[in-house]
Amino acid sequence: MRIWCCLCFGEEEDNNKGYKSMKDRILGNNGEELPDDNPAFDWRSVFDGVDIVGNVSVGRNEEIDFDMNWLSSEVEARNGNYCGGERMLNVNLNLGLSGEASSSSTVQKEETDCDTCSKRPKVNSFSLDWDNHLLQETSYLCPMNEGGEDVSLSNLLGATDDEGKDNDISKMEDLDVRMDLTDDLLHMVFSFLDHIDLCRAASVCSQWRAASSHEDFWRYLNFENKQISSDQFEDMCRRYPNATTINLYGTPNIHPLAMKAVSSLRNLDALTLGRGQLGETFFQALTDCHVLKSMTINDATLGNGIQEIPIYHDSLRLLQLVKCRVLRVSIRCPQLETLSLKRSSMPHAVLNCPLLRDLDIASCHKLSDAAIRSAATACPVLESLDMSNCSCVGDETLRDISQTCANLRVLDASYCPNISLESVRLVMLTVLKLHSCEGITSASMAAIAHSYMLEVLELDNCSLLTSVSLDLPRLQNIRLVHCRKFIDLNLHSGMLSSITVSNCPLLQRINITSSALKKLVLQKQESLTTIALQCPNLLEVDLTECESLTDSICEVFSDGGGCPVLKSLVLDNCESLTVVAFCSTSLVSLSLAGCRALISLELRCPYLEQVSLDGCDHLERASFCPVGLRSLNLGICPKVNVLNIEAPQMASLELKGCGVLSEASINCPLLTSFDASFCSQLKDDCLSATTSSCPLIESLVLMSCPSVGCDGLLSLHSLPNLTYLDLSYTFLVNLQPVYESCSRLKVLKLQACKYLTNTSLEPLYKENALPALCELDLSYGTLCQSAIEELLACCTHLTHVSLNGCINMHDLIWGFTGDQLSHIPSISIAPHGSSLGELHLPNELPKRLLENLNCVGCPNIKKVVIPMAQGFLLSSLNLSLSANLKEVDIACYNLCILSLSNCCSLESLQLECPRLSSLFLQSCNIDEEAVEAAVSRCTMLETLDVRFCPKIFPLSMTKLRVACPSLKRIFSSLAPL
Repeated sequence: MRIWCCLCFGEEEDNNKGYKSMKDRILGNNGEELPDDNPAFDWRSVFDGVDIVGNVSVGRNEEIDFDMNWLSSEVEARNGNYCGGERMLNVNLNLGLSGEASSSSTVQKEETDCDTCSKRPKVNSFSLDWDNHLLQETSYLCPMNEGGEDVSLSNLLGATDDEGKDNDISKMEDLDVRMDLTDDLLHMVFSFLDHIDLCRAASVCSQWRAASSHEDFWRYLNFENKQISSDQFEDMCRRYPNATTINLYGTPNIHPLAMKAVSSLRNLDALTLGRGQLGETFFQALTDCHVLKSMTINDATLGNGIQEIPIYHDSLRLLQLVKCRVLRVSIRCPQLETLSLKRSSMPHAVLNCPLLRDLDIASCHKLSDAAIRSAATACPVLESLDMSNCSCVGDETLRDISQTCANLRVLDASYCPNISLESVRLVMLTVLKLHSCEGITSASMAAIAHSYMLEVLELDNCSLLTSVSLDLPRLQNIRLVHCRKFIDLNLHSGMLSSITVSNCPLLQRINITSSALKKLVLQKQESLTTIALQCPNLLEVDLTECESLTDSICEVFSDGGGCPVLKSLVLDNCESLTVVAFCSTSLVSLSLAGCRALISLELRCPYLEQVSLDGCDHLERASFCPVGLRSLNLGICPKVNVLNIEAPQMASLELKGCGVLSEASINCPLLTSFDASFCSQLKDDCLSATTSSCPLIESLVLMSCPSVGCDGLLSLHSLPNLTYLDLSYTFLVNLQPVYESCSRLKVLKLQACKYLTNTSLEPLYKENALPALCELDLSYGTLCQSAIEELLACCTHLTHVSLNGCINMHDLIWGFTGDQLSHIPSISIAPHGSSLGELHLPNELPKRLLENLNCVGCPNIKKVVIPMAQGFLLSSLNLSLSANLKEVDIACYNLCILSLSNCCSLESLQLECPRLSSLFLQSCNIDEEAVEAAVSRCTMLETLDVRFCPKIFPLSMTKLRVACPSLKRIFSSLAPL
């Protein structure tokens, strides 16, 4: 369609008469919807539910804006035109599937020779391609006077009250600025609204009132739990005589309302009643409601409670009398197909429904066995019967039903203790539910076996059932939950796809044959000892906490065991497993977590990608030959002493903590990371064999491997890609084998190697050994002060050095003493952000590449002096826990992080670090004047930690911020800021 919108922009007037006239023309109902104090019309409220910007996507109770201001500005931007007074917008909103206009949605333009502004909108059919022609179909129709000037709204309203008031009002009325939508578009939009929203829409304008009252929206009258009077309901029935569905549940006085509905609504198709009393006259009047097909009465009293209620109807197909109170009911409905008397307190029920297919009499406790038998046998074509919680039903009734109702397919006899199925034959049955039937025993399986069409069988809480042995070709689903005496399960069904067995504490044996079963879950079956499976499509098995399973289970899940495509097997917490051996070409995932008795594990699964051995702390022998694992962690198995691995795809192997491992054969050609920490029994021959078969190793951790000697280290020449080597906590005396074998080493860790001599590291800076080395960790070593000083002074290619806990390290003074610092030649420092190539250092000073230095816990360090030229690239320095450190004098251009926490003897702090961003002085005994002077030279400092500093008081925080304006965070235990 085309929508012509008139948006008026003019100056505000104290007199609202002009606006009121406009309001009247827009609403068409004398402007009653707008209050006098609101001269502007709220377009959003009018078009609540319509999206003009390309989409008509309306949902129930959704608010979708119709933003006319946005639309007008958008069109103005596209066309570049502006009419100071009135804007006319012509938008094509065709939703039709063809280009032709719909006759029902077309409003012809009035034939008039007047000015364009007075024309009524022309509405065409709504096309989905309207957005493609938005620019072509959008135009501004600005009224022009004879002089060529714009006739604006401000001009129309600008006349004086005495001379031009009436003339202006007449001109405004001539504009006819209505937003006119086609009835079919409104009908489509309103179809998404409920009755309350329709009533709200009706108050907008006369057009919307007419559209919202269309009978299509009022065919379903829902008065559930509404306080509606008889007069109001009668008025609704008179206004909408074609209503087809009525819901009067929970309304007061349902009897007169129901009588009015069945007498006045001749097209009534479905009726819902409840919570009240229905007299006998209502059921007599039902015969006059000829098209009624569905009736539901819930929680109601029928009649006076002591009389027979007849329900006779020729076209009724669904009848529900749920939780109703009545003495006797007689139902004669020749077309009835579904009947529910669930939870109704009636001792007698007479049925004459020859076409009834679905009967629900669940929880009808007052119905006798004979009454149930009479009701069910009166329905020869019955297909579904629910008589759960009818405790009086016995096998004789079931036998009569099975003989009369030959088409019975669904039977729910749950909570019927007298049923044992003795001599009962339900041949066509497909669904059988027997929850909590105390009479069901193993002998009952003979009767169930005759139901060869059975698909669903549920036997939950059958306390006397001990075994189930069935061969049913169509069985798909079986449930056995809380069967306390159940011992043996034997199922043969080619279509069996779901088995639910839970909380059967005595279950010992399971034998399943199925071609459709893909997942089997049998968790927490404590007594289960034997499983036999013939399931060619089984993919997943979960036997978690089946504590009695023995080692023979491995044969079931190995090749030839009946599960040829098994991919996932979970045997967590199966504590009786001791020797596990699987040979499977399909297994992908195996979990043995918590199998604490497991001693030996042998896996020959070439496609195995995941294995979990958490908690297998008694495992002694493990063989993975071959497997498809990409990573393996055996550090959680501390007692492993024999290990064989053949894994062509493995990239990471962790044996951390295998302290008794003495024999290991590792053949992993793609291995890149090998961690053998704390493998104290690992010897040179094992290391040599591993490096020979795994030539791609890049990271090797031999921490606390005291049995590794020179021969083992010399074998590292087989690893050309080795870049990371950890020999911490070993008994190495010299590092010559490392220098000769690891030419590409980048990281070397020698923590606590206390047998290294002071000359062990000389080849690093005298012979240029390990030229690629950039990180060196000598923490907790015994090297002397001079060896450390020479290392720091001459190994200029190191970027990361750790000297934590070195007791022989006294002072850290690079290149110059404190008195010589004033004589250092000046250094031109490039501004922040410039490249290092623009910096010019004196040639006589060494150019260190050190970036990170850690000297944590060095108890004998007393003084640290680092001049600008010596530590120019240093970015992080950690001197924490150096209890005797007193003086720190650092001038480092690139230093960003400095930690002096717990240096309780610190007295002097001098810093010239223009890029320092974080300074940690926690628990230092330094005074506030020294800190203030230190931070004043750090122009980029953002974080300062002075917690637990006894000489720094809360008032000092302000001084620190004045001394260093760049501070953003000060951590203080006294005054957090």
